[in-house]
Amino acid sequence: MELHRLTAIELVRMIQSGDVRPHEVIIDVFKRIQEVEGKVKAFITLTVEKAYNMARDAENDLFSGKKNILTGIPIAVKDNICTKGILTTCASKILYNFIPPYESTVTSRLLNHKYILVGKTNMDEFAMGSSTENSGFHITKNPWNLERVPGGSSGGSAAAVAADECIAALGSDTGGSIRQPASFCGVVGLKPTYGRVSRFGLVAFASSLDQIGPITKCVADSALLMNVIAGYDPMDSTSAPVGTPDFTENLGKDIKGFKIGIPKEYFIEGMDKEVEERIKDAIKHLESLGCIPVEISLPHTEYAVATYYLVATSEASSNLARYDGVKYGLRVEGKDLLDMYMKTRSKGFGAEVKRRIMLGTYSLSAGYYEAYYKKALQVRTLIKQDFEKAFEKVDFIVTPTAPTPAFKIGEKIDDPLQMYLSDIFTISVNLAGLPAISIPCGFSIDGLPIGLQIIGKPFDEAGILQLAYAYEQSTPWHKMKPIL
Repeated sequence: MELHRLTAIELVRMIQSGDVRPHEVIIDVFKRIQEVEGKVKAFITLTVEKAYNMARDAENDLFSGKKNILTGIPIAVKDNICTKGILTTCASKILYNFIPPYESTVTSRLLNHKYILVGKTNMDEFAMGSSTENSGFHITKNPWNLERVPGGSSGGSAAAVAADECIAALGSDTGGSIRQPASFCGVVGLKPTYGRVSRFGLVAFASSLDQIGPITKCVADSALLMNVIAGYDPMDSTSAPVGTPDFTENLGKDIKGFKIGIPKEYFIEGMDKEVEERIKDAIKHLESLGCIPVEISLPHTEYAVATYYLVATSEASSNLARYDGVKYGLRVEGKDLLDMYMKTRSKGFGAEVKRRIMLGTYSLSAGYYEAYYKKALQVRTLIKQDFEKAFEKVDFIVTPTAPTPAFKIGEKIDDPLQMYLSDIFTISVNLAGLPAISIPCGFSIDGLPIGLQIIGKPFDEAGILQLAYAYEQSTPWHKMKPIL
């Protein structure tokens, strides 16, 4: 049996019933990695020896009668989430040798449930990008077509899941960085409500937007991972002190009567025709399952990209000031302290990171703060209010995840504005702090996956998982696999 092709839910049952041992699963996964990683390049670091040790620990637990939620499940972790004693680079040369002395809250929770760490996945440097072409190490390829990008910034995690190089993965989402690569790679990506999952140990890009979430082969696996990683954390001052439900509880329940909002602003000129057709097909399918489509308006959507690239870059400018060559990471000696700072940051940061630091520093500078950053915060409030008004009429909002399927490697890298526009349908969700999921809803004529985005009310991850599961289980898309 090819164990690497199974879902987490399937493997959990087999491991806990004694049909399969964690050691057998991790051997099969690393065999798969050996076969395809040379083509896909999803990882920055593989943790082979540690994984075998973790498998042994998981088996010892099973022999002593302990059954944790994720015992023996091989999971990959995006390389901006701290893992104690394991290289964590954020795909940046400035952190090429950084080994965290502590564990992030999410990976601590995974450890408590005896997961197996496969490795740290490639990404756009400091999570700044939509294609994983901005990595300081190498470009990850889309398993469905090796000439295409896997999306970004969690492109390595999405590609690893799609290529069966792990059973599930963690990513981070600042403006679509879980959902857009999930859409491009034909997998499931969940961005939880801001504050639902602890950010302690996530290397910060834009602190008011960042959120960690699962990338999985099916909706049930995302619910399973959420049961482990979600919950209040006193180590994160933005963690929400709200109760955590069983995210798997509503899976399989009826969705008849759910009102789904269709925002007219998300069906725009320039959007790929095949994407539009697949999304409209998906809406009709949801209608056949008993959902009621309602046309809604989110009038400030047109300002989302501009707002995001002021708020996010301003926060990045502040957060990335700590990388100066003094305490950790790359240090390039200079004739004095200022020269050392300049040389270290010039050599350590890539072009896109420098671009965003400059944009953010300019937006925050004296004389421009009111005109740019403050105004962006005001528009952010209007975008949030748009959603609040919409959710008075509907239970969920359904949109495309991305305006196109995966584009070719090199196609947009020299045109930052075109690259930024590839997140046009995901950015508003982060600005409003809402939960959203991307699930496969079909393919383009070229055989590239297309994603459907379901947006929910704050802290209603259980609801969007219920709706996503009903759609997934009544369609064939999640069963399709790339041929590598």
